[in-house]
Amino acid sequence: MIMKEQRKRMLDKSILKHAIKDSFMKLNPMIMMKNPVMFVVEIGTLVVLLMLLFPGYFGTGNEMGFNLAVFIILLFTLLFANFAEALAEGRGKAQAASLKKSKQDTQANKLIGDEIQVVSSTELRKGDIVMVSQGEMIPSDGEVIEGLASVDESAITGESAPVIKESGGDFCSVTGGTRVVSDRIKVRITTEPGETFIDKMISLVEGAQRQKTPNEIALNTLLISLTIIFLIVVVTLAPIARHFNIDLPVPVLISLLVCLIPTTIGGLLSAIGIAGMDRVTQFNVLAMSGKAVEASGDINTMILDKTGTITFGNRMASEFVSVGGVEKAELVKWAAMSSMKDETPEGRSVLELMRKQEYTLDESLAAGGAFIEFKAETRMSGLDLADGRKVRKGAVDSVRQWIVSQNGSVPADLEEKANQVASEGGTPLAVALDDQIYGIIYLKDTVKPGMKERFDQLREMGIRTIMCTGDNPLTAATIAREAGVDDFVAESKPEDKIAVIRREQEQGKLVAMTGDGTNDAPALAQADVGLAMNSGTVAAKEAANMVDLDSDPSKIIEVVAIGKQLLMTRGALTTFSIANDVAKYFAIIPAMFMLAIPQMGALNVMGLGSPLSAILSALIFNAVIIPLLIPLAMKGVKYKPMSSDRLLGRNLLIYGLGGMVVPFVGIKAIDLLVHLWI
Repeated sequence: MIMKEQRKRMLDKSILKHAIKDSFMKLNPMIMMKNPVMFVVEIGTLVVLLMLLFPGYFGTGNEMGFNLAVFIILLFTLLFANFAEALAEGRGKAQAASLKKSKQDTQANKLIGDEIQVVSSTELRKGDIVMVSQGEMIPSDGEVIEGLASVDESAITGESAPVIKESGGDFCSVTGGTRVVSDRIKVRITTEPGETFIDKMISLVEGAQRQKTPNEIALNTLLISLTIIFLIVVVTLAPIARHFNIDLPVPVLISLLVCLIPTTIGGLLSAIGIAGMDRVTQFNVLAMSGKAVEASGDINTMILDKTGTITFGNRMASEFVSVGGVEKAELVKWAAMSSMKDETPEGRSVLELMRKQEYTLDESLAAGGAFIEFKAETRMSGLDLADGRKVRKGAVDSVRQWIVSQNGSVPADLEEKANQVASEGGTPLAVALDDQIYGIIYLKDTVKPGMKERFDQLREMGIRTIMCTGDNPLTAATIAREAGVDDFVAESKPEDKIAVIRREQEQGKLVAMTGDGTNDAPALAQADVGLAMNSGTVAAKEAANMVDLDSDPSKIIEVVAIGKQLLMTRGALTTFSIANDVAKYFAIIPAMFMLAIPQMGALNVMGLGSPLSAILSALIFNAVIIPLLIPLAMKGVKYKPMSSDRLLGRNLLIYGLGGMVVPFVGIKAIDLLVHLWI
C-alpha cells in the first residue's frame, strides 16, 4: 500500500507541523478524558494555573515562581504525550491521503445483456459485470469470471511487477484502482460503493476503525488503578506532613502525584498501539482490527496450506504415467478430455502437456458434455459426456473409491506408481473412464527457497507449524520434510482444517492460518488470526481478519513478528515507566521530609540539593522522558526470536534495570542545574 517514496516522507515537516498543532487541540478535556492518566495530569495543570491567575484567593503570592515552573513543566508533559499520539496518527493520515489520490472515479464498461454501456464506477453495484481491456482501470473490487490478464497493482501494493489474474482457481480477485496492462478480462463486481478495500484501508489508517484491544484495555485498567492508589497516597500525605509541621503546598502535592503515577506509559500507550497498526499496513497487510494484530503476537500454532504458501503453487502436469497395461495415447486422450472445460491452471497444463507431446484430441467428443467441477469433498473433477460416459481426474484415493462404486477394478500397479510420484515430491492425479483407471498425471511443485530457515525461526519463537494439504500422505511427508514443518495433515478437506484449529484452541493455544480459496473460508473464520490473500476469493477475504495485498502467504511470519513486537514494546515501556516511578519516589519523598525528619536523609541516595530542586528535577525528567521515548514507541522494540523466559529476562534487564538507573542519573543531572537556578 505504501510505496518506498511514501515511507521516506512519514516524518516530513508537514506531519510534524500537524502533530504540533494537534498536540494543542488534544488538550480539550473531552479528548483527554479518553486517557485517564493524562486527564489527571491535566486537572492538576488547571489547578496550578488557577493558583497562578488568582494567587490572592489561594494565598500563594510568595510561591509564584515555583508555581509558574510547575505549570510550565506540567503543560509540556501534556503536550509531549499528545504529540506522541498525534505523530502516530499523522503517519496514518499521510497514508490515507496517498490512498485517496489513487481512489478516483473511473469509467466502466458495464455489460447489460450483450450490450456494453459506459457508466461511472460510482454507479456500479454488487453483481454487475464489466469488461476491462488493456490500459483501462479496474473500476471496483471484483472477481475475474472470464479471460486472463496482467494487472498493475502498484497503486495499491507499491510493487511494480504486474500480476496475472485469471478466471477459475484462487487467483481471480481484482482490486479497484488497479490497471490492466495486457489482454482483456470480464469482471463481476463484488462490493458496493464505499465498501472497497481502498475505502476500508483509508478508514483503517485514519483511525475510524481503530479500537482498543483486550490487552490494551487491561493495561489501561492497571494504569487507572495505580493512579487511584497514588492519588490516595498523595492525599494522605498532607495530614501526615502537617503532623510533622511540614508545609506541603498544593503544587508540590500535584507534582508528587504526577511523578508517581505512570505518566510515561500513559502518554505513550495510544501511540504504541497506533504505530503497531501502522507497521502492519506498511507491510501491505490490511488488518480489520487492532485485536487481530495483537493476537498475532501471542500465536502458538500456525496452519499453512502447502500449495502457494510452502510451495510455489504452480503445480503443472509434467508427465503421463499409464497403469494396468493401458496405452499411453489412451491415457493422454482421457486425461485431456477430463480437462477440456477445466479453467484451473492445473487443468490447462494438462492440455498444454498433451500438445507438447504432439498428441491430438477430437474435441467434438466433449460437445454437449457437462463439466463436473472440483470440490473439496469429492477431490475430483471431470466431464459427463453426451453419450453417457463419465471421465474423472483427481486424488488417487478418491478416484479409486469412485471406480469401486462403479463396480470397476483397480490396477495392481496403481499404488506403486502413485507412491513413486509422491516420493519424488510430486502430486499424482488418477484418470478414469467409467469403471477403468487409465493412469496418473504427474503434477510437479517445488518448495520455496528459504522456507526451512523461516520455520526454524518460528520454532525459536515457540510457534508450532502444521502443513495442510490435499496430497496423499507420502507426498505430504516428502514436502513436510523438505520444508521443515513440525507436522502435517494429508488428504485434508475444509472440515479437517477446522478440526485441527479447534483441537489446538481447545488446548488453550492461539492459532494463525493463511488461505486464499473459498474452501479456506471456514478455517480462516475459525482461526484467531486469519490472513487471506488479496488475489484470493471474496469468501476468503470476508472470512479473514487480515488481508495481504501482496498475496504472499508466507507473510504471516512477518505479521506474527510485528504482533510480538507490538506486545514487547508495550510491555517494555510499561516496565520502564513503573521502574521510573520507583526511582522518582526515592528522589522526591526523602527530599520532602528530611528537613523535619533528618533520618529521612539516609534515603536521599541521590544527594539532591533541596526539596524544591528535587521536586522540579523529578518533574522535568518526567516530562522530558516522554519525547525521548517517542522514537522507540514508533519504531517498536526490536524483536529477536527466543524463548519466553529469555525474552522476559532480557526485557527486565534492559527496561527494568534501565528504568531504575536512567532516572537516578537524569534527575541528578537536572538537579545540579536547577539547584544553581534556585
